[in-house]
Amino acid sequence: MQGTIIVLNGSPRSGKTSIAGEIQASFDGLWLSLGVDLFMQATPERFLPGIGLRPGGERPDLESMLPSLYLALYESGAAHSRHGVNVVVDIGHHDSYSRSLGILPRCAQTLQGLPAWLIGVRCPVEELVRRRSLGNYSVDPEIVARWETAVHSPGIYDMEVDTSQSSAAECARAIRALLDSGLSAHAFKQLS
Repeated sequence: MQGTIIVLNGSPRSGKTSIAGEIQASFDGLWLSLGVDLFMQATPERFLPGIGLRPGGERPDLESMLPSLYLALYESGAAHSRHGVNVVVDIGHHDSYSRSLGILPRCAQTLQGLPAWLIGVRCPVEELVRRRSLGNYSVDPEIVARWETAVHSPGIYDMEVDTSQSSAAECARAIRALLDSGLSAHAFKQLS
């Protein structure tokens, strides 16, 4: 039996990691959490921020390695699924590099034939700025708005949640209801 893959896509501080934690804590079975934070911890400092590059061509010198890093992340999730392990991935996909890299469609192809769901994690820019101000993060509203716009393009999802309106636990319950609904995942099929 294949494990389920849930990909949470949203901008930094949108609540993806909190939702992933709720999924791990409340869903039946084993759920491994993969994503941008884990991959950044595993990336040598000279190649950071790796898959965490901001929209706008932040480090063109690193862009050539991004397709391989994203594909490795997705293929890891696919391998776990094929071995019956459930995976939740929190990530911020965008294609606003110095040039288009077309990463998301290529990643979507790696998940064909697997039970893989793409969830858009939204949060208004004002709330993202507020959350970032609580930590050691840039609070430039222009950069925050660029992230929020870029990660939700093209905006094809199986479901969207808004973490300014719902808690992480409520978002996880909504995702669980989607999985239990009997509806088929369609986002990754459309994107590939």
